[in-house]
Amino acid sequence: MDRLERRLGLRDAVWIGLGSMVGAGVFAVWAPAAEVAGSWLLAGLLLAAGVAWCNARSSAVLAARYPRAGGTYLYGREVLGPWPGFLAGWSFVIGKTASSAAMALTAAAYLSPGHEREVAALAVLVLTAVNCAGVTRTAALTRLLVTLVIAGLVVLVVVGAVAVGREGAGPRTGPPDGWYGVLQSAGLLFFAFAGYARIATLGEEVRDPERVIPRAIRGAFTGAVVLYAAVGVVALLVLGAPALASSSSPLAEVARAAGADVLVPVVRVLAALAALGALLALGAGVGRTALAMAREGDLPRALAAVHPRFGTPARAELTVGTVVLVLVLLTDLRGAIGFSSFGVLLYYLVANLAAYRVGPGPAARLRAVVGAVGCVLLVVTLPLGAVAVGVLVLLVGVTGRAVRRGRSAPKNLPTEP
Repeated sequence: MDRLERRLGLRDAVWIGLGSMVGAGVFAVWAPAAEVAGSWLLAGLLLAAGVAWCNARSSAVLAARYPRAGGTYLYGREVLGPWPGFLAGWSFVIGKTASSAAMALTAAAYLSPGHEREVAALAVLVLTAVNCAGVTRTAALTRLLVTLVIAGLVVLVVVGAVAVGREGAGPRTGPPDGWYGVLQSAGLLFFAFAGYARIATLGEEVRDPERVIPRAIRGAFTGAVVLYAAVGVVALLVLGAPALASSSSPLAEVARAAGADVLVPVVRVLAALAALGALLALGAGVGRTALAMAREGDLPRALAAVHPRFGTPARAELTVGTVVLVLVLLTDLRGAIGFSSFGVLLYYLVANLAAYRVGPGPAARLRAVVGAVGCVLLVVTLPLGAVAVGVLVLLVGVTGRAVRRGRSAPKNLPTEP
């Protein structure tokens, strides 16, 4: 059995996308963004959302045209050629594998401070087993976790808005580095909007994909933007930019500053649930991309197997889970947001270039151009360390693929371009 079954409807796909976007980012991304953008972080949020919207529309066009597992890895291969496809797939796998470890550690930090690695490892093992057991189980658990998180965030937004009306807004500051700081905050905040890629990577498992995938991407993205905008505005108004930039748990500080100390432990639980929901959805997306890459020989072909009973890429899921487990136990991932943004922005650069080639009409091509330019602009403004590590890991992947292709190519015949 080498094909996945189409088991997901529109509602399932929307929830998986929301589970990827409404993750730990909504609890953690505000501090680094406020540090570089000050009170202008909302401008960075708007810019990140605009670039992400262009990327989302490009992804929707491509996903409807190529409704198979793999996302932009598949689109890059089909439209641009093997190497652009590989770069997209490798960027996605490495970036989101690191993000998965960060999500596990974030959940553990909220659930059991002082025992983060042990609890994170347990979370990875359990959620990897859920992903291996079937995509409908993944969707059901994601829906439960996201519902609880959204409900809690709505309560926090209301409480924060009441506090602002009663006490006034916190202190405001301009961006320390001017417009460069705003652009850098947009690159960091882009991390929050990248989850709609998970819907595209599940293209082989969605019923009626030509209709469902574009609608699911639009629905999940719109819901996430509205929620992030509301949370960002309230956090900035309640705490002010300086306090927001210095906080390690900004939304817990919002609850405390609003005089709702009873909500502080609730926020901690919500942050853990959000991180676990993101980890679950990330595992499903990375596993499907690894499956697609294995089918083409860009990863070991043994990973292309589909479980005969559960209809999932179990080998790929277990392999990804194992790598995440090692990272959780051995690695400090404080720079994971920047590194993940680097990989995902390159991933969407390929998506926009492919969408430009196949886009139906000038409007689709214009969105692809804007999305591609936005991706490049945000990449070059990311923290230098994240860019350097990202380039190094990309070079490792490129070298490995070139060596594998050179060994497998028949003698006296030209190798793959």
